[in-house]
Amino acid sequence: MARRGSYAKGVAKRDEILESALEVIAREGYRGASVKELADAVGLSQAGLLHYFDSKDELFTAILRKRDEVDSRRFGEVDADPTPERLREGYVGVVRHNAEVPGLVQLFSRLAVEAGDPAHPAHDYFVERSAALRAMFARTFEAQQQRGELPHSVDADTLARLVQAVSDGLQLQWLQDPTVDMAAAVDALFALLGQDASATASEEVGPAGIEPTTSTV
Repeated sequence: MARRGSYAKGVAKRDEILESALEVIAREGYRGASVKELADAVGLSQAGLLHYFDSKDELFTAILRKRDEVDSRRFGEVDADPTPERLREGYVGVVRHNAEVPGLVQLFSRLAVEAGDPAHPAHDYFVERSAALRAMFARTFEAQQQRGELPHSVDADTLARLVQAVSDGLQLQWLQDPTVDMAAAVDALFALLGQDASATASEEVGPAGIEPTTSTV
């Protein structure tokens, strides 16, 4: 019974550390969020903080997982097969919120690059997160194609990868130039993907069935 109580306290303390870390990094930025500052925020020594994590990289990976959990609570858990409207609203909401927490975006972007190494503690997190996000997009886009709301010229999996690539690219642009409106750009992309297939077809064929000319400029 004592062991079970001790384990529960350990889990609670770990969760407290992650919640506090989100606040510190959002406020101080990735560079300002040293292990010492994170430890001070929860009343622990640096060694005491790392007692709950295998390494600094494992700590930062856990912080990103906690961020995803918090975002799901804040913007609503997205269904496995969300409607286009629900997917757009939830995803754009997250992107808009990201602009308010630059430190967490910095952490995500830096760790994403380092996690290209399969041995990095965050590698599995990024691979699994990316695959799950693309799968959710792809299912929604495929359903839209079946209903005639999207053309079949590009398969749903590729569309999902393109949306993800645009989002990742916008984050890098925003980190370099904070005037970039990530949410507006992502919302505009969803608006394009929401075009009716028949409207798209009419634009491709042109009036009276005449093929449009192709500019070589």
